[in-house]
Amino acid sequence: MSNYLTFDNRLEIQQGLKQQLSFGKIAEAIGKDRTTVAKEIKKYAYEQKTGCSSYPYNACIHRKTCTKKNVCPLECTTPSKYKCSICKLCNDVCDDFQEEVCSHRNKPPYVCNGCTDHSRCTLKKLIYDAEDAHLLCQSRLSESRSGILCNELELARINALVTPLVKNGQSIHQIYESNKDVLMCSEKTLYNYIDACLLDVRNIDLPRKVKYRPRYKKPEFKVDRACRNGRTYKDFQAFMANHPEYPVVQMDSVCGNKGGKVLLTIHFVDTSLMLAFIRDANTSRSVTDIWDMIYRALGRKNFEKLCPVILTDNGSEFSNPKAIEFGPDEKGIRRTNVFYCDPSCPYQKGAIEVNHELIRRIVPKGYSFDSYNQDDIFLMMDHINSYKRKKLNNRSPYDAFSFYYGEDILKQLACKPVAAENIILKPGLLKK
Repeated sequence: MSNYLTFDNRLEIQQGLKQQLSFGKIAEAIGKDRTTVAKEIKKYAYEQKTGCSSYPYNACIHRKTCTKKNVCPLECTTPSKYKCSICKLCNDVCDDFQEEVCSHRNKPPYVCNGCTDHSRCTLKKLIYDAEDAHLLCQSRLSESRSGILCNELELARINALVTPLVKNGQSIHQIYESNKDVLMCSEKTLYNYIDACLLDVRNIDLPRKVKYRPRYKKPEFKVDRACRNGRTYKDFQAFMANHPEYPVVQMDSVCGNKGGKVLLTIHFVDTSLMLAFIRDANTSRSVTDIWDMIYRALGRKNFEKLCPVILTDNGSEFSNPKAIEFGPDEKGIRRTNVFYCDPSCPYQKGAIEVNHELIRRIVPKGYSFDSYNQDDIFLMMDHINSYKRKKLNNRSPYDAFSFYYGEDILKQLACKPVAAENIILKPGLLKK
């Protein structure tokens, strides 16, 4: 019998919270320990910013006495003739905002499901929903059972041992049998690391394996999630609050056919300039290699000026942030800061997502990148970066970037201008 909570168990928990039952009573109803109920609620409850009745969300401690008007620094799109505290944007723009957190959230049941003040509360609420909790639990279980988990230091240790021996002509079996007590992993795991391009060795370096045909779908590779500690979206917001002068660079992948070539896109938010690089496989090593190439092309001073902050999603290809932040050459010297969006929140890096639409005009979704080389991708991005944008005051990203950082850096990034009358944003641009 499974030890995991079922959907029916979670519905019982949700109903018990609504009826204000104790954890002990709920646990008795579902046949579990009360600590199981408490952990379930703490783990899967989510925050919800909702108001009440005709009032929007407002968590400011001054909301009941505040009479401020015209708080918005720019022209307000939802002006209130009465006062700004009844505007949904109040908390985001007011300099005097101080968040009030309900004290009931610090003690059982920790959530607002059965709260008698729920219908008249405008604070941030913590909600337990059985359906959302069950879906999230199933998703986490599925993720935890797929791929391989390993941290960066362990990979570096294994790489230092295995790579020289393979280059001397030894097989993986020979290396494993001679060093199994030092490797602390199975022989199969070594092959998986090589398949995922996490070691300096490749399948082409293994004389026998390179002849084999793939027998089954390879599992997705994941590096230990500890790499995201201190790099969440909340950490990004806190970092930018302390360094508002830093420009932000957003990073993402654009996929063609499954298993084929993939684009790495790098978007400079302040000027809307986007770079794209083609990769043979969607691996973390290919991403770090591209950043190392950019770093060498720009030099340390220009790189730190252009790319002090990188925001990306939770894809497995971005799971080696330290290699991007510090690079291979100057150990211990930080060159940038990498942060991750929240899971399933692509809008947190919306600028790069919007710019991907221009790429899809030239290479529609579902089409393969396999027939293109890097020169084709440079040509495509030159046309996209020369396309004028209304938000840039009818200037192109190329012109905006040139104004802020100069033409020399654009040449180092292999960017060229395209005359307005020659711009093509159709698939015919790359037809050979």
